[in-house]
Amino acid sequence: MKLTKTDRAIIHSYASMIEGLSVYLGSFCEISLHSLEDYDHSVVRIMNGYHSGRSEGAPLTDLALNMLKRIEDKGLAATSSHISYNAINPIGERLKSSTIPIIGENNRVIGILCINMYLDSPFSEVLESFTGTGAEPTELEHFAVNTSDTISQAIVAARTQVMHDPSIPAVNKNKELIRILHDKGIFSIKNAIKQVADTLGISRNTVYLHLRSITKEMEQ
Repeated sequence: MKLTKTDRAIIHSYASMIEGLSVYLGSFCEISLHSLEDYDHSVVRIMNGYHSGRSEGAPLTDLALNMLKRIEDKGLAATSSHISYNAINPIGERLKSSTIPIIGENNRVIGILCINMYLDSPFSEVLESFTGTGAEPTELEHFAVNTSDTISQAIVAARTQVMHDPSIPAVNKNKELIRILHDKGIFSIKNAIKQVADTLGISRNTVYLHLRSITKEMEQ
């Protein structure tokens, strides 16, 4: 299959995604990215390839070809769907697998993303991947129903942090609160400045003033 420049760019964009997936899912998952431009050397990126002994440049497997045929026959390309299945490798290891088509120009399947979860991996290895034994949570994530809620939760968290910091003079607390919100990217949300101003009981011009001052300090 001849791929266009755009097709190749689309496939390349998936490379960083599978690296992130690999870190998240753990070493018991093998994740491979395939380009259908060259079936003999289809693997363009693979994580935890030691499970199958494959590396970049490896060919498309017979099972991947079969899954690709099923995807094409069912017309799943148009919906970017996937096929999940249970499999077994030549040495008897059980796999939970998923094949996801990558759609390029003209709605063609130009590549596939394959995830193989090795079900016979030691449970301790699986647990370690998700809990990170010995690691303490470093970030608090709030799940909001809308962006206004996101802003409100960020303001509450920032206000708590500032109010419990005795090293911050009372006259500077609003500025430091705004600095925290700035560092968290809150002001990239539409109408954030108005909502912050209304919540703090200050004018929007005051928020802008603090933001300009913070930006200047960062540039020094």
